[in-house]
Amino acid sequence: MSNEDILKETRKQFFAYRNGIIADFLRKNGDPHTMIMGCLITDIAQIASAITPNKEIAEAFWTDTKHRECRMIAPMLYPESEMTEATAIDWAASVECEEIADVLCHRLLRKLPFAEKLFYALQTSDAPLALYTSMRLLLNLVMLNKVDKNEKLKVMLEQQKENAVPKIRCVIDSILEEFEN
Repeated sequence: MSNEDILKETRKQFFAYRNGIIADFLRKNGDPHTMIMGCLITDIAQIASAITPNKEIAEAFWTDTKHRECRMIAPMLYPESEMTEATAIDWAASVECEEIADVLCHRLLRKLPFAEKLFYALQTSDAPLALYTSMRLLLNLVMLNKVDKNEKLKVMLEQQKENAVPKIRCVIDSILEEFEN
């Protein structure tokens, strides 16, 4: 099956798994995508499990910024060994909502050998969603014990929390809770 055929077949599966109630809820709550099927993350993961990870397919889905489900499946299909730091930063900087950031961090970024370095690189961004992505990535790394929970990091988080928007503050609180465990 060609890459184009895989893309078309996957979009058909998104349509088959569509959930109008979820799609309407997402639209009403400001989801930025123009195409929303309302597929559950578990359904998207099931669809992805039948596709061999492929950089070109993942990138094709990622470039479809209008389609929620395409953005969600892309991190599931990108081979970890082929993801570069530059591409990871580009993807993290281009997330359009928290849900996509969460999926990107959980399904791909946390698995990369340079994930901690990526967290620090994203910390320099002025974009709120890139900062949110950095914190979600750090939460993943802390929960997996892939980052040293040292005093310097704790102080940095506490300082960032003071001026953070509520969604980022909530993630920072979760990270700090993990420091206590």
